[in-house]
Amino acid sequence: MHKTNIPHWPVIVVGGGLAGLTSALFLAQQGIQVLLIEKKTYPFHRVCGEYVSNEVLPYLKSLGADLDQLQPAHINRFLLTAPSGYSLEANLDLGGFGISRYTLDNYLYQLSEAKGVTFKLNTAVQDVVFEKDRFLLRLSNGEQLTATIVLGAYGKRATLDRQLNRSFFTKRSPYIGVKYHLRYSQSKDVIALHNFKDGYAGISAIENDTYCFCYLTTRQNLKQHGTIAAMEQAVLHQNPHLRRIFAEAEFLYAHPEVINEISFATKTCIEDHMLMCGDAAGMITPLCGNGMAMAIHGGKLAAEHTWQYLKNGHDRQQLEANYSHAWKKQFANRLQAGRTIQHLFGHPVLSEVTIKTLRRLPAALQLLMRKTHGVPF
Repeated sequence: MHKTNIPHWPVIVVGGGLAGLTSALFLAQQGIQVLLIEKKTYPFHRVCGEYVSNEVLPYLKSLGADLDQLQPAHINRFLLTAPSGYSLEANLDLGGFGISRYTLDNYLYQLSEAKGVTFKLNTAVQDVVFEKDRFLLRLSNGEQLTATIVLGAYGKRATLDRQLNRSFFTKRSPYIGVKYHLRYSQSKDVIALHNFKDGYAGISAIENDTYCFCYLTTRQNLKQHGTIAAMEQAVLHQNPHLRRIFAEAEFLYAHPEVINEISFATKTCIEDHMLMCGDAAGMITPLCGNGMAMAIHGGKLAAEHTWQYLKNGHDRQQLEANYSHAWKKQFANRLQAGRTIQHLFGHPVLSEVTIKTLRRLPAALQLLMRKTHGVPF
């Protein structure tokens, strides 16, 4: 493990999504040498709703990120519909912005590189072993590296989860996600959530006069109809709002982006001494529209605790206890609220009853939003 010919890094970040990029950027600002390993090359698309709560803006500004130059859409209203088309609309207290992951991740990658983060792209981490108070990483290109701290920011599901024997990995998840970019005539300040049988779809504006259209459904729903197009025709079209989107929108992909095995199961934020953040630590249900903000906030927590550890002395047990406590305090209730709320949607009768109830009790809708969103940080 301690062979001198193996390069050593104070911090290695595994995964270059929002949690990984923002944590690496913060640590580089503190003068810490950081290596970020990403299996793809920027820019690239991800299956994601591409709406971000404004709670992230103060932190991104502190990292030197100027999102205005990306020209995101500004969103302050919410539309919710049942499969029948029955709907409610509400103002978003804090509001948010729409930006594609293709654009945002690439911008943060370029900013991080300019601030001193080192990247290994087109490279996967195949194995991480902790021994004698440091990590040994084996990469897909045959390289070996060691690190004092490893941040696991590699997303919803990866080979590393199998290697770490994470419990959720052995349980099949019924969920699949599908994403398109399109041109459409919806108001740019609205994020809309449209229910259909066994699923729900979100649509909101992003940059360049385009929209992100992303939906979650079950593998069984797809299997029953054979193809994504056939399922959309048979199931999603039952909601008149969705039927209009498919009839009127200009779809900008030849084929949608698709991801399988999306798990909302409880995960742990420490695995074999790695600090997990973003979707690798826990994923909120997409209907809550706040996964991107949670990933950025999770990256902030992981980076700040790592910095304190490297700056103030080496008590790994205390680092892990502090990070675990901070992560659970910030996110555990939010994730549980998301799982609970999810059961109210994707069902023709239950979703309509829920919407009718929320129309009569607008304070309840605001409470649900607050339960799944944070405050500016």
